[in-house]
Amino acid sequence: MPAFREHYTTITFDHRAFGRSPDVEDGPGRIAFGTDTLALLDHVGVERVHFVAHSMGGRTAFGLFTRAPSRLASITYSGTNGGVVDDHARGRKEELEADGFFAGTLLRRALAEDFYDESPEGAFLYRQLRGVNPPRPRDFLAPLPRRLNYRGSTATRLSESGLPILWMVGEHDRVVAPELIRHSHTLTPGSRFALVPRAGHSSYFEQPDAWNRTVLEFIAAVEANARATAGGSAAAQ
Repeated sequence: MPAFREHYTTITFDHRAFGRSPDVEDGPGRIAFGTDTLALLDHVGVERVHFVAHSMGGRTAFGLFTRAPSRLASITYSGTNGGVVDDHARGRKEELEADGFFAGTLLRRALAEDFYDESPEGAFLYRQLRGVNPPRPRDFLAPLPRRLNYRGSTATRLSESGLPILWMVGEHDRVVAPELIRHSHTLTPGSRFALVPRAGHSSYFEQPDAWNRTVLEFIAAVEANARATAGGSAAAQ
């Protein structure tokens, strides 16, 4: 946050069922992420944002895109494919699963293996931060039953929109797999791709300087292009 607020109006929030935002009883759950974010932008009076989405935030970014594409100046997809997949990606993911690439708990895979030895205090802090989340169903982020066999992709809609997109992934990410994120990049012509060295899934936490620099350079380039064409600026989400 300090790195971004030096340059932009910066907004962060707890998704429902995370941090200090409990979901309402029998609420809509994660399908409301996009609607929640749009309501938040309206509430704080921000018209247009550079949306920086990490991991499950990819769902939020596309949820906002489907509801109000004009509110987005760019999207950074970090550690998430944002729904940009095809049959090749699905098949390759199945192969990686069979090879044990995704073995282990999500908490263990959230950080690169070397991080536990190189920064035990950082790994401890990461586990402690996770503990602030309120109780929620174990399947809160699981695909809805009607979408279990869904074979679609968000690639076409994102590509045709012309929206600037940056794909980022940690070099040792065992939650989404770097090669699969690079493939999402190829499915969205004109997008950018960045591999964060010596980082796992939580690259923003493991290598914050490199992560911040990459995102800031991307947003600055988008802003410079906007000024060269129609002018204006946007907040960073």
